[in-house]
Amino acid sequence: MKISTKGRYALRMAVYLAKHQRDEYVSLKNIAESENISKKYLEQIVPMLNRAGLLRTTRGNKGGYLLTKKADEITVGDILRATEGNLAPIACLEYEVNDCPRKEQCSTLYIWEGLYQQITGYLDSITLQDIVERDGNGDDYSI
Repeated sequence: MKISTKGRYALRMAVYLAKHQRDEYVSLKNIAESENISKKYLEQIVPMLNRAGLLRTTRGNKGGYLLTKKADEITVGDILRATEGNLAPIACLEYEVNDCPRKEQCSTLYIWEGLYQQITGYLDSITLQDIVERDGNGDDYSI
């Protein structure tokens, strides 16, 4: 599994917002400049995070972005699923019910199920707050 640039940048954007989580919206320009990410690229990521219910947006003079939840309620897994889709290592595990016709005879299925559990368990165990705290609340976070 390889995490795309969109996934990595979405996580950086979310961490930035978590660090600046107040009652004020943060402009995309500020995020782009601080994280050294193209504003145009972030504009492609915003709809993904909006659809996942992770961002609140407003337009106008004081417009910008806020996280919809507290930083300790949003996981790395939430962000990556919003940008990457399902994190399953193989196609037959992408849905809740594995309807692969070979699943009963598949001698390697347990390997992929175990890998998937490890991936999701790990990514869902790390919150944005964990990252902010590990980083020391500084403004120079990078992945």
